[in-house]
Amino acid sequence: MQLYFRDALDGDVEDLVDVLLGGRLGPGADDPYYIDDYVDALREIDRTDGSYLLVAELGGRIVGMLQLFTFRHFQHRGGRCAEIESMHVVEDQRGTGVDGQLLDYAVSRAKDLGCYRLQLTSSIKRDDAHVFYADHGFKETHKGFKQYLDLDWTPNRSAGRREQYA
Repeated sequence: MQLYFRDALDGDVEDLVDVLLGGRLGPGADDPYYIDDYVDALREIDRTDGSYLLVAELGGRIVGMLQLFTFRHFQHRGGRCAEIESMHVVEDQRGTGVDGQLLDYAVSRAKDLGCYRLQLTSSIKRDDAHVFYADHGFKETHKGFKQYLDLDWTPNRSAGRREQYA
């Protein structure tokens, strides 16, 4: 079967949520009950310059995803940078080459968009992922920090429940 890469479409959202939930480390903010929030997010990503939700599809099935951001950097004479977030591959396709090809596709897209640097973060709990990224040319250069803000970011209009979870 041929592996295809493309930008995500509205009709992919339920499958993408399943891929996302299959890769999480524990309970979190993602909730499969409210599909409209994800549709809204995808549409905003599509409208935002330099923001892409990329999909790996195998035999008509979505088997991987990642979000690619590009932005103008003040450093490097105003060069463009890229960042990868939320890379997930379904469990039965991890280690089959899908993951590496999806990452290579993101690298290629970043180059095509004129980026001089591509960066990503990976949870400190994902030792296998760290080896994977190093094997694909990424180097540990920084220590990352996050601060979760105490805000109610959840949209109030969430009403699109997936029937299988209702």
